[in-house]
Amino acid sequence: MFTGIVEVLGKVVDLTKDGGNLHLKIESSFTEELKIDQSVAHNGVCLTVTAIDGHYYTVTAIKETLEKTNLTHIEIGDVINLERGMKMNARLDGHIVQGHVDQTATCSQIKEENGSHIFTFTYDSSLNNVTIEKGSITVNGVSLTVVNSRKDCFNVAIIPYTYEHTCFKSFEIGTLVNLEFDVIGKYVQRLLELRS
Repeated sequence: MFTGIVEVLGKVVDLTKDGGNLHLKIESSFTEELKIDQSVAHNGVCLTVTAIDGHYYTVTAIKETLEKTNLTHIEIGDVINLERGMKMNARLDGHIVQGHVDQTATCSQIKEENGSHIFTFTYDSSLNNVTIEKGSITVNGVSLTVVNSRKDCFNVAIIPYTYEHTCFKSFEIGTLVNLEFDVIGKYVQRLLELRS
């Protein structure tokens, strides 16, 4: 479980295909604190550490993960958002994030506004995922508040600190991102579906 508060940026230094799987070798500043079998969120995708070598560690994404996330488009040299699992005795500064990506979205607009950046993300609403005004959303592992919620798109406002310390600064029109919708909202939606 995660909070959506990005700890550090990591760099993809190697990619190895193995059947339907993809092994990602990552360089990060917290590698030496990791353990084998530990969970780390990579652009919001929970993956298990399988090897550690100095400043580098390796995780594996299976075929299903690659099909549902933007990791299928990742390249050597890409910078990604990283977060280790939440400590149970720590503050929940973001919101409850599982690291299970629901679907991808496309960045469709970027505007500068009063020192911050307003990003618009468009997604396929036929998958029955919804956002609500002032609700929580995770974009590439970053816990954010929804602004201007619509059927197939929403906005988020990115303050300068978040812009500089996450991979949001590399986004452009057309960038594919991972979305994890609010887990509480997903349960409420499912209960309503079962009632009807």
